[in-house]
Amino acid sequence: MTQNRYMTVLWLSSAVLIGSSLCGSAKHIRGPAWTDAAKAGAENPDFLVQGEYAASESGQGDFGVQVVALSEGKFDAYILEGGLPGVGWDKTKKRTLIHGATADARTAFEGEGYSAVIADGKLELKSGDKTLATLTRIERQSTTMGAKPPKGAVILFDGTDVDAWKKGRLSADKFLMEGATSIQTFGDLSLHIEFRLPYQPTERGQRRGNSGIYVQGRYETQMLDSFGLEGESNEAGGIYKVKAPDVNMCFPPLSWQTYDIDFEGARFKDGEKVKNAIMSVRHNGVLVQDKVECPAATRSSKGGQEAEPGPIFLQDHGNPIRYRNIWVAEK
Repeated sequence: MTQNRYMTVLWLSSAVLIGSSLCGSAKHIRGPAWTDAAKAGAENPDFLVQGEYAASESGQGDFGVQVVALSEGKFDAYILEGGLPGVGWDKTKKRTLIHGATADARTAFEGEGYSAVIADGKLELKSGDKTLATLTRIERQSTTMGAKPPKGAVILFDGTDVDAWKKGRLSADKFLMEGATSIQTFGDLSLHIEFRLPYQPTERGQRRGNSGIYVQGRYETQMLDSFGLEGESNEAGGIYKVKAPDVNMCFPPLSWQTYDIDFEGARFKDGEKVKNAIMSVRHNGVLVQDKVECPAATRSSKGGQEAEPGPIFLQDHGNPIRYRNIWVAEK
């Protein structure tokens, strides 16, 4: 995926200017990154246009539309036949990209035989002169949001402190920040985590809300603002460079999202690996990875040899990611 560079200022919610690099490349200054939805909506009108549009609060209907902000009043809109991902649309159904821009308080799109206009939180979708649907901007919530840990689970973060983490940091609003590694190590497990990706409208590809959760410090489920995109193995819900998610369940930036991961570590006999690690992932409550074999540790892993237990690692790629409600049930 093409990565566009923007020599602009990075404003976090605290207005701190930072520069960072990805994978050892030369340092650069990022575009604006909002970590608070109220602040983003007040300061950037595009934020109130971007998002999911559907005929019902559930996202079901004949059509769903995902509108992605590209900065300066420009947008991509993805028209999904059957509704939004996870409740109607899947990879077997048509997905059409059209482009648009805002002028005079209206955002208009056209292309591929479709046209659409967004005004006052409503999207009217047409084909020629025929109105196909009138959709409302909605905010979905994961069905596993707020999941309670089972009895005996290890609580890694509940919002009170970062004592369970190496390099753990609390944000001003009391969430765990990127770049932390659990002190405790784990073998087979079930894991729950809630995460919030920043709003970075000028960024593209791997520079837009990039992080990842490594089980045993080895096997990465990618975190990325891939809202509206194809859903590749290096995007949200993907097991990095191993398998793309069955459906792209990424919600819009600054939505709280969930991963629920079931993991079985690699098996060894007489020092030789006889079985690969296996991982299943639910993204926002939808099964996107079903018992997928992980043949080797992901690049940038922190877990050492596969035969040993390893930590939970939350990657730092220079983007302000926030986490909450993290627990592990050991098997």
